[in-house]
Amino acid sequence: MNIKRMLRHFWMTRWYVHSVFPSHVLFAIEQAVRQAEFTHGGEIRFVVEGELNASELLNDLPPRERALQVFGQLRVWDTAQNNGVLIYVLLADHDVEIIADRGFVGRVSNEEWATACRRMEEAFKQRDFERGSVQGVEDVSRIIARHFPAIDRNELPDSPVLL
Repeated sequence: MNIKRMLRHFWMTRWYVHSVFPSHVLFAIEQAVRQAEFTHGGEIRFVVEGELNASELLNDLPPRERALQVFGQLRVWDTAQNNGVLIYVLLADHDVEIIADRGFVGRVSNEEWATACRRMEEAFKQRDFERGSVQGVEDVSRIIARHFPAIDRNELPDSPVLL
């Protein structure tokens, strides 16, 4: 059990989440996802979670495991070409995770996804959540476009989710 991590999560407030992801930032993310999906056949979901609950913290749930749970809960896997991608932000841990569906296995390296995560995290450290988020969507979109050409289909909602 990591006491510093627990304190970060317990002190994370809904107000803080909304202060760094206000409606205009959420709108910018939604527009970035919508525009990006015109350039490829993949699907992007963007999720921000402020903190984990006490049970998850006591079990020391890693951000990546939580991202996998959210990937399933939001049915990001439910696309015809198995090409959904989740961008998951866990604010209390200052962590960004990208979960890509099985259509990317053998096509995209973990390092490519990790580079997109690191670029977002750097922008977030500078408190530029809008630029970091939109940049993350654009980075992920460029990766998707190399493997899934554009099609006229939108299988998942474009709006970001605050958990």
